[in-house]
Amino acid sequence: MATRTQVKPPVIENANDTRLRGSRWWGKVGWKHVLGVAIIAYAVFPLLYVLSASLSPGGTLTGSARLFSEVSGVNYAELMETNFPKWMLNSLIVSSASAVGTVVMGAAAAYAFSRFRFKGRRGGLTALLIIQMFPQMLAFVAIFLLLLTLGDVFPALGIGNHLALIAVYLGGALGANTFLMYGFFNTIPRDLDEAAKIDGATHAQIFWGMIMRLVTPILAVVGLLSFVSTYGEFILARIVLNRPESYTLAVGLYVWASDERNAPWSLFAAGAVIAAIPIVALFMYLQKYIVAGLTAGGVKG
Repeated sequence: MATRTQVKPPVIENANDTRLRGSRWWGKVGWKHVLGVAIIAYAVFPLLYVLSASLSPGGTLTGSARLFSEVSGVNYAELMETNFPKWMLNSLIVSSASAVGTVVMGAAAAYAFSRFRFKGRRGGLTALLIIQMFPQMLAFVAIFLLLLTLGDVFPALGIGNHLALIAVYLGGALGANTFLMYGFFNTIPRDLDEAAKIDGATHAQIFWGMIMRLVTPILAVVGLLSFVSTYGEFILARIVLNRPESYTLAVGLYVWASDERNAPWSLFAAGAVIAAIPIVALFMYLQKYIVAGLTAGGVKG
């Protein structure tokens, strides 16, 4: 009888050892680490410099040779005795109201363009795309004259009022935000709308009770982008707000820094550090929605 011979598979040495070594590691991976560390250092150093100047009792933005040579909270204590708390409160109110208004207006427009078919739909989308190409600040002269006229009829919408600034910001709320939401709304199956209509739901009930809950990621993204843009906006806020107590953070800090010789740079640095806290906190809280909102919003409808 013929005996069966078992053929053993060839043994590959170090089959599981896929690690790169030596020059291969530097050529494919190592240089990326070096570049990443250099970019991080380049981005973090100005932040450390401002933080060091804010903690130095007599610190300036140009006169300090060593970081954190002196650490004191004098500048932060003195900052609370200025108009800075009012400026920060004004910025939070204006930015929050603008963000909420932008989300509601953009979501309503995106829902209409996504779910309804009406005459002028494509023309409206094209018009929004063209209009948002022009920055709102190009019309600051017209905005200033318009607010002067409105102030005679409705004082709350006149120069120097936060409501007027919010209205100006909301005037440019549509455009890119509508397109971003429009792409996300198209990812929601219309079968859900039809099922809700069969159950007797109206368009308002579908929009507020069902759709708005399903598009939470894009709402968070649009709200974050709107909050950040209005929180640091300067040109329109400088035109509309004309009293020191009504300034926002961007305007107030600019007024401090406008005097090159006598500018309180230590207070400016402390104010810049505190002003960054709401943005960082909001970004960290909403970061789980950002990737989902931006990627799903790119679906073509």
